[in-house]
Amino acid sequence: MQSLAEVLDGTPDEPSLILAEKASPVLYRKTLLHLACALALHLRKVGLKPGNVVTLLLSNTPEFVIAFFGITLARAIAAPLNPAYRREEIHYFCNDAGTKLLLLSEGTRAEDAAKGLLIPTLRMKLQYPSESSAAGTHELELLGACNQPVKIAAFPSSSNVSKPVEHQLGPLEDGPRGDDVALLLHTSGTTSKPKAVPLTHANLVASLANTMSTYEMQPSDRSLLVMPLFHVHGLMAGCLVPLAAGGSVILPAEGRFAASTFWRDAVQHQATFFTAVPTMHQILLQRSEADYPRDTPPPLRFIRSCSSPLAPAVLESLEAAFGVSVLEAYAMTEASHQMTANPLPKHGPHIPGSVGTPQGSVRLTILDSHCEPVEQGHVGEVCALGPNITKGYVGRPEANKEAYAGGWFHTGDQGYMDDKGYLHLTGRIKELINRGGEKISPVEVDNALLSHPSVQEAVTFAAPDNMYGERVAAAVVLDRHPSNAAAAIADIKAQVSEPIAAFKVPEDIFICKSIPKAATGKIQRRKMVDVFIPDAS
Repeated sequence: MQSLAEVLDGTPDEPSLILAEKASPVLYRKTLLHLACALALHLRKVGLKPGNVVTLLLSNTPEFVIAFFGITLARAIAAPLNPAYRREEIHYFCNDAGTKLLLLSEGTRAEDAAKGLLIPTLRMKLQYPSESSAAGTHELELLGACNQPVKIAAFPSSSNVSKPVEHQLGPLEDGPRGDDVALLLHTSGTTSKPKAVPLTHANLVASLANTMSTYEMQPSDRSLLVMPLFHVHGLMAGCLVPLAAGGSVILPAEGRFAASTFWRDAVQHQATFFTAVPTMHQILLQRSEADYPRDTPPPLRFIRSCSSPLAPAVLESLEAAFGVSVLEAYAMTEASHQMTANPLPKHGPHIPGSVGTPQGSVRLTILDSHCEPVEQGHVGEVCALGPNITKGYVGRPEANKEAYAGGWFHTGDQGYMDDKGYLHLTGRIKELINRGGEKISPVEVDNALLSHPSVQEAVTFAAPDNMYGERVAAAVVLDRHPSNAAAAIADIKAQVSEPIAAFKVPEDIFICKSIPKAATGKIQRRKMVDVFIPDAS
C-alpha cells in the first residue's frame, strides 16, 4: 500500500461495517468506497484544500469511518476529537490544529459545544435503505449552517465499483500521496500541554502492514470494535487493520463498549478478535461467569491488549476464562500505534508481563541518559525507529530536539530487553516513584496488588512525603465491599510484601468503587494525587 486509498480496495460485495443494532446491519465495501469518494469530491467542491485540517466530533459510527476516508482521499487531514469534550476543550484543540472545517452528528453534545466557534460546520447523517427515498441504497445527508441539505447516494448509475479507489475519485486527479499528512492526533498531555502529532499516509500504511503481519489478518477476520475511533488504538488496530486486510468491523449499539451486550454481538456477528485496554478486559473477566457463552463461543483467534500494562495475573485469568490466547502489544500515537507485540502461539511464546518483540519494519533499542545502548537485560529508555514513526510534533522544536536525540525516537517509557528479545516495560520515566532515592516502578507494584484474589483493579502512584520526597500510594477496586476496610488493607499489604521489597509496599491504599480513567480507558497516574489526596496540592 502507498496510501490509505488502497485500504478500500478489495471485493466490492464483501461486508466492511457490520452494525450490531440495525435490522439491515451490513454496509458493504462498495457502499463505503463510494460514499467516501463522493464525500471527498463534495469537500473539494465546497473549498477544502489539500493539507487543510478537518476536525471530527463523531462517535463510533459509520459516519466516522466514511468521514475519515472522505477527508484523507481529498488529501486533507483528519483530526478526530472526543465528542464528549466541552466547548473550551474543542476550542483549544481546533485552534491548535488550525481546523478549517468541523464534521459532527446532529443533536449531540458536540453540536452544542461547537456553537459559537468561528469554524464552518458540516453535520452528517447516514440514511439507511429503509429510511431512504431511493429504495435499496444508502444516502449520506450533509447539512451546513446556512445551506440546504445535500444528499449523496451510494450508487449513482455512473459508478463502476469494481475499479480501484483512484478511479472513483474522477475529477480528483491529485489523489493522496505517501508524504501527505492524513491524521493529526494530540498526545494526552499529562506532563505538559498536549502536542500535535502529524501522521502521514506512509506512516499509517507502514503500521497497518506491520500489524496485519503480526496477526496474519485475512478477509475472513472480523473485529468487534470497543475502543473509540478518536484514539489511535481503536482507529488503527480495531478498524483500519481488518479493513486493510479485506475484513470487516463490527460496530456495537450506540458506538461504545457495553459489557452486557459484548458477547451477544461477538457470537451473532462472528468476531474473530478484539483489541482493548486492560480495564475493558477486567470488566469482561469480572462478568465472565454470568456472561460468557461457553456452549456457543464466538470464533475468536486471539484477544489483543494494548495502551496500558496488563498484569500477568489478569492475562492468565483471561485465557482461562475465554480459552484463547491473550496477546499484549506496545504502541503509541507517535508510532502510528503498534511497535511491539507478542506473537501468535504458532510463531513463539507469548510471555505474560512482556509486550513482545519489535514487529515488521520497527527497530528498537534501550538507551541510557547519554543516548548510549545499555547491556541486554539492563533498564533504560525504550527508543524506536521505523517508517511508521512521525517525523516530529507540530510547532514544538524543543520537544522534537528532546524526542529525537541521538537519531532515535525516545518514547519516554522505561524498560529492558530479555535474552529472547522480548521487551518488558517498567513504567513511564516521569511516573517513576522516587522514595528517598529509591526508584520504584508503579507497574511492578500494580502487578503485586493484582495478584491478591480480592483486588480487581489497581493503580499505584507517587504521593508527596515530607521525609522521603515521595511515598508509594495505591488505589484499588475490590471484588466486594469489605466489612472492615482497615483489615482488608492490612491483608493486601501483607500479601504484597511477599513478592516485592518492603519499601515498595504502598503506605497508603485507598479502596474505591472505580478508578478514574481517561475517555480511552487508560489510567492517568499523575492525576491520582488530585483525586485521592487533594490536600497534597
